[in-house]
Amino acid sequence: MKKQLLALLFLTAGMGLWAETSPLIRIEAPEWLFPLREAVYEQIDTDEIRPLYIAATTAAREHYSGTALNLALSRSEFLMGRALQEAGRNDAARTHYSDGMRLAEQALDSEPSSQAWLLRAQNLSQLCSLGPWTFTVANGLNVERFAKNALGFDSRNAAAQHLIAARWVYAPAAFSNHRRGIQMMQEILENGDLGKDDLFNIYSAIGYAYVQQRKFNDARPWLLKAQEMYPTNKHIAELLAKR
Repeated sequence: MKKQLLALLFLTAGMGLWAETSPLIRIEAPEWLFPLREAVYEQIDTDEIRPLYIAATTAAREHYSGTALNLALSRSEFLMGRALQEAGRNDAARTHYSDGMRLAEQALDSEPSSQAWLLRAQNLSQLCSLGPWTFTVANGLNVERFAKNALGFDSRNAAAQHLIAARWVYAPAAFSNHRRGIQMMQEILENGDLGKDDLFNIYSAIGYAYVQQRKFNDARPWLLKAQEMYPTNKHIAELLAKR
């Protein structure tokens, strides 16, 4: 694992684009962000993710300024929050999501864009998932509203489309509609500009929705596609183990 960490840290030295390897992937991750994103989705130990977060934010500050910097830092905060939330460190995750949302709002104030609205929606979505319920009730509807604002600037923003579809996949039973969620997720594969993380999120969401319907044979191909992308992701392994 130490060798993996050192290799990932080395990749943050430049600011080029990392080439992704799937015909469905149309958006390449910036090289400075790639190690952090990969570590978060591979779900390596959060103590090993922290140096990658520091390297990513340091590289962003060295190469960006103004709105571009706020967007870069907001994305880093979101990813670090995800890692901490997966580890059950919810209070620390809240801090990162709150910072990520604040940075996205600053970007919106200076230069509204699809990415700024997306990051505001993504960070808020995770804050809503952590609660308390009063916060979730007060802010939950804004997630979809912000995602739609992102689509107003770029109708092919796959991550924004995913946020809207995720409502039907991951909502409590009384509010979910897994069939609709699966259909919406599949439509993103045709109508969205996808990054590797977007593709993984769609595959895993479709697999999860089928599992919730106890259609395990239908779920398995989607979950295996997701696992091929991030083999050590624990969430996918847990879903594949269900029968």
